[in-house]
Amino acid sequence: MRNNWNSYQSNNYSFGMQRLMPTGVKYLLIANGAVFLLQFIFKTQLVALFGLTPVAVLHQGAIYQLVTYMFLHGGFFHILMNMFILWMFGPELELTWGIKQFFFYYFLTGIAGGVFTVAFQPHMVIPTIGASGAIYGVVVAFAVMWPDRIIMVFFVPMKAKYMAILFVGIEFFASALGNTDGIGHLAHLGGAAIGFLYLKSDWRLHTLWRWISPARIWGRWQYKHKSHRVEKNRQQAEEIMRRVDQILDKINEVGLENISEEERRFLDDASEILSKKDK
Repeated sequence: MRNNWNSYQSNNYSFGMQRLMPTGVKYLLIANGAVFLLQFIFKTQLVALFGLTPVAVLHQGAIYQLVTYMFLHGGFFHILMNMFILWMFGPELELTWGIKQFFFYYFLTGIAGGVFTVAFQPHMVIPTIGASGAIYGVVVAFAVMWPDRIIMVFFVPMKAKYMAILFVGIEFFASALGNTDGIGHLAHLGGAAIGFLYLKSDWRLHTLWRWISPARIWGRWQYKHKSHRVEKNRQQAEEIMRRVDQILDKINEVGLENISEEERRFLDDASEILSKKDK
């Protein structure tokens, strides 16, 4: 996909430092920063109420936590890394997709990370916090959109697709080994997995709406109902023709005057029924 960035393109390197900061990324940076400051005021109260606690989601109806946990962070380094990655890769995605599509994707992957956490750790009572599910979704999106773009990863040049594979691989093994480091690896994997499926399946808001719109559902029902009716009529016509053939064979053997009154009526009715089906 062609882009118009002037910086770093001559060497096919991208360090994410775009000159323009689009509105969506800017709002997310401000919102995360503001909530992080509120955490200093309310301390653990904010995390207890708005962090993602699977038990609260499943048994207390705290569904809102699937969204609010994304704006809380466990420390300065935590929010610094997440916002730095968002600042690196988010702007080019938003400028390519537009703010609505970018917001939809960001929250889709963030919520997906929360759903993974709840699904695989339903009895956990310790809150999960952080935007990492959405951030991993952003990293995967960048790698899908520009797989061969060179990224500096810990001062090592690496293609974006390999960077994403490396990050997701680390999270997968950390999760599989039952790592107790307090990091929400499942949230990271959920955001990355759903983000990849979303992009590869070309799911978009208008595509989803076409599939779930009442008009499409009604159209599918009508088509199915019509197909069923056509098949039923075809089978009925075949059954009538088999019976007609049997009676005609009998007429050839014994003559028309020797068939029963019921068989005569059947031939008359069959002629009328088949003529209607042909119309």
